[in-house]
Amino acid sequence: MSDLLKNIDARTKLAGTNKLEILLFFLGVDQRTGRRESYGINVFKVREVMRTPPITSAPDMPNSVEGMVSLRGALVPVVDLAKYAGVAITTPRDIMIVTEYAGHTQGFLVESVDTILRLDWAKMRVPPEMLTAQLGGLVTAVTELEDGRLVMMMDVEKVLSETTNYDDEILYRSVVPIDRPDITVYYCDDSVVARKQIERTLDAMNVKRFGAINGRALWDELRKMADYAESVGQPTSKFVSMILTDIEMPEMDGYILTKSVKTDQRFNGIPIIMHSSLSGMSNQKLGLAVGVDEYVPKFEPQRLAETLVRRLSNIAPVDSY
Repeated sequence: MSDLLKNIDARTKLAGTNKLEILLFFLGVDQRTGRRESYGINVFKVREVMRTPPITSAPDMPNSVEGMVSLRGALVPVVDLAKYAGVAITTPRDIMIVTEYAGHTQGFLVESVDTILRLDWAKMRVPPEMLTAQLGGLVTAVTELEDGRLVMMMDVEKVLSETTNYDDEILYRSVVPIDRPDITVYYCDDSVVARKQIERTLDAMNVKRFGAINGRALWDELRKMADYAESVGQPTSKFVSMILTDIEMPEMDGYILTKSVKTDQRFNGIPIIMHSSLSGMSNQKLGLAVGVDEYVPKFEPQRLAETLVRRLSNIAPVDSY
């Protein structure tokens, strides 16, 4: 099954086209509904797909963490996605999707994988609020296939955060505040967990912020602000100090958002930081190719704060405009 993913490097050419490729997978038949729902994960986050090797259990693990396996000498935690999502399934989960993002490797147990689909981010929709509330933000996007099936994109970053100690308070205590009340950072991310961590970092820095759930929503707000700046005869940079964007987002991804901003002269001089769990060098190079000023991995609030401080310190005070 790993041959499904053998051409991942070639897939990087999709960046900047607002398209993505997802690995379609199934958790099994939900006993409560009798349905076998379809889920997806971005191929960029998948390292390999394999039969589940023997799992060694360990004490004091979260309920959905089955234990760990040894892959080429590395210990990898294994999460049962059905248990994590609260889906009542009795069929075996004999397949493991090995994922790598945010600098960590983990295995996800699933019933089966289907195929790799090429989709357009513009057709990926933000899930209804009722679904978001019920699943606690686990599903970040939904799309309809040609055969009428709905595919739900799982927020694997949320799974990783809640099965590890990523959100440890100690990570934010060393963030040093800056005395710049004139600065406002605009950011977007479709992950509830990632947005919360960005907010906590910016709050610890004492920096004003404005957030959106995807690139399309943030682009709409940025254009409104640029229109306002023009109406009062001021540069947009007086109101927008920096833009922080994720890569993967429904409707408009971070690459297209960056290209849109960089080709609009009203945003000249406003730095864009790409903040993503897609930590591969190819993704960083692609970000730089579309105009990103810097790349920062997710789940590293200290590093994010250091990058923001360095970049923001070069911004002239608003009074100097």
